[in-house]
Amino acid sequence: MNRDLIGVDIGGTFTDLVGYRNGEIVLAKTLTTPANPALGVATALELSNTRLTELQEFLHGSTIAINTVLERKGARTALLTTRGFRDVYEIGRGNRPEAFDLEFQRPRPLVARELRLEVDERLNARGEILVPIDPQQIEALGQQLSAHGVESVAICFLHAYANPIHEQAAGALLRERFPQLFVTLSHEILREYREYERSSTTVLNAYVGPRVKQYLRHLQADLRTRGFAGSMHIMRSNGGSMSLAHACEEPVSMMESGPVAGMIGAGEVARLLGIGQAIGFDMGGTTAKATLIIDGVPAIEEGYYIGGYASGQPMQLPVVAIVEVGAGGGSIAWRDVAGQVHVGPQSAGADPGPVCYGRGGAAATVTDANLLLGRLNANRFLGGGMTLDAAAAAQALDTTIAQPAGLGTTEAALGVVTIADTAMALAVRAVSVRKGIDPRDTTMIAFGGAGPLHAAALCKEIHIPRLVIPRMPGNFSALGMLLAPWRQDFVRTLIGVLGRLDPAWVDAAFGELRSQAEQQLHADRLAIDAARLDYAADLRYRGQEHSIPVPLDGPGSLCRAIQQVRDAFDALHERRYGHANAGEVIEVVNLRLTVSVPRAAESAYQFLGTPVTREPLRSTTIADDQAQFRNVVFADAECPVPARVLWRPELQPGELIAGPAIIEEPNSTTLLFPGDQARISVHGHIEITIHLPEGVSQ
Repeated sequence: MNRDLIGVDIGGTFTDLVGYRNGEIVLAKTLTTPANPALGVATALELSNTRLTELQEFLHGSTIAINTVLERKGARTALLTTRGFRDVYEIGRGNRPEAFDLEFQRPRPLVARELRLEVDERLNARGEILVPIDPQQIEALGQQLSAHGVESVAICFLHAYANPIHEQAAGALLRERFPQLFVTLSHEILREYREYERSSTTVLNAYVGPRVKQYLRHLQADLRTRGFAGSMHIMRSNGGSMSLAHACEEPVSMMESGPVAGMIGAGEVARLLGIGQAIGFDMGGTTAKATLIIDGVPAIEEGYYIGGYASGQPMQLPVVAIVEVGAGGGSIAWRDVAGQVHVGPQSAGADPGPVCYGRGGAAATVTDANLLLGRLNANRFLGGGMTLDAAAAAQALDTTIAQPAGLGTTEAALGVVTIADTAMALAVRAVSVRKGIDPRDTTMIAFGGAGPLHAAALCKEIHIPRLVIPRMPGNFSALGMLLAPWRQDFVRTLIGVLGRLDPAWVDAAFGELRSQAEQQLHADRLAIDAARLDYAADLRYRGQEHSIPVPLDGPGSLCRAIQQVRDAFDALHERRYGHANAGEVIEVVNLRLTVSVPRAAESAYQFLGTPVTREPLRSTTIADDQAQFRNVVFADAECPVPARVLWRPELQPGELIAGPAIIEEPNSTTLLFPGDQARISVHGHIEITIHLPEGVSQ
């Protein structure tokens, strides 16, 4: 039996809603309200005519956590750590990612040094107590923190991953004596070695915790006031979801809450169409994101840098491997002191938005440029809900870019779009070429409000021969939430040599992980019988620094199927690095348990995979007299090309469309270049064959 549920994704520019209600899919799209994101949610609910009293589940994704870090608007945070280790968090790693950048800056800590306080306690690497913790010292530190106006505390003691007893004692005391503090314990977030990354992850959770908790509780109260009595779940960065109560305690897990949902949906489309290697591409109003998808599963990485690898904050948690660039529809075009034109990463966002929105924006954006190139319909934006002002867009682009650069307005608009496309192409290369994947062997699945408008150009740039635009691309991330399972990842550091581990030791460690999983399932009112348990171990060759997670058939495989595990690791190492050393000693680093509960969202799967009509497929192209035309600039600003303009809801499965063409729909626009060929699949997705230059293998 299907549950009536709603998924809402709050982006930097738009708030998207997709729901399943009374047996039908409903959707809405509205501008985000940055000052109070809950207002955008309320507007989307009203536009979709959703009665919250009849809703069983509300799913939500938001950028509030990551934006809090990027904008450095988090809580006043303190860090308690073992005496002698207060500066680990600032020292970080000794590598220099940008060796030739004379202005390179190390990551700036989120906690000032005067708020990094040391505690007289110590464990060894086996978790044995060397120096016991003193409760009176912890209480004195709590008084000191309160006096300094600290709102949140991160506690990360040395070797707490091996034995959390001291963190538990300190956390219990602070939570009881100082309830106003948001307390984060490292072992509750990440029970894994690597002191710097564990410290950073714990601090991130503490830094964003008060703001995210306040936002989620405010949203929950608002929905309750409106009559909603169902359950609320929040998207996690790992592609799953969690309860709202869990999200309030572990907000660091929702850093990439919104973007990953779309990649989950893209994976389902890839699986449906039998695409082995796909690149999910999501372009919204603020950023563009790309992810590699293999056999329908988005790539997962055990680590992430918020703000970029060179100077960002490391977060050592499983996250869908998304590469993000500041290039979206609202990205601002600007000139530097040398006169060079740039696009982004600054964005006009939802307020005031691009100039053509008529909401007070003054800086020309990518959306303004697309409008001037004829690629957007001024009267059909948001399904006709917003009329775009082309004259204002032209004036802004002419004043800020064209005249200073000695260009015509259309030429400047084409240049802005080309610069944005080049930046996004780098993100797509980062998830394909840098991972050893030839883009010519992949298919791009593009979504987001602006994704279908730019995807064909990216495919040509990187020589991707096939492009798929799924149904409802403008609301696709919200749709992905309806597909995301409940998921929790558990990790425990256990270091030893494969083949020499004590089975009792391994069984006890995996048993502890399973016990934690059962506790979380119980807390979220989920049955253990409905859960899927996936075991894995992080392995590496002796002498290596980094490891590779290797799936296990069960908790006993690590000690009882040694050759099978060894062969699996060698194969994964060969695939990732191009070589393997079959005779080398293999070390075990971490044990992992991933627990997931599939969501009862048959409706969303049916929406993506069920034929949209029972009519026989048509194999003929659309006649010229059945379509309208509009002049569109593709490659030459002086030579616009008449392009066919089609309304996607009217297209039937099997119809063929030859470029140049524009396929419009309520919340997105798909652009076909001359030579491209599109076909509407039986499921209603647009499958495009990209016309690549001669000599490019397809």
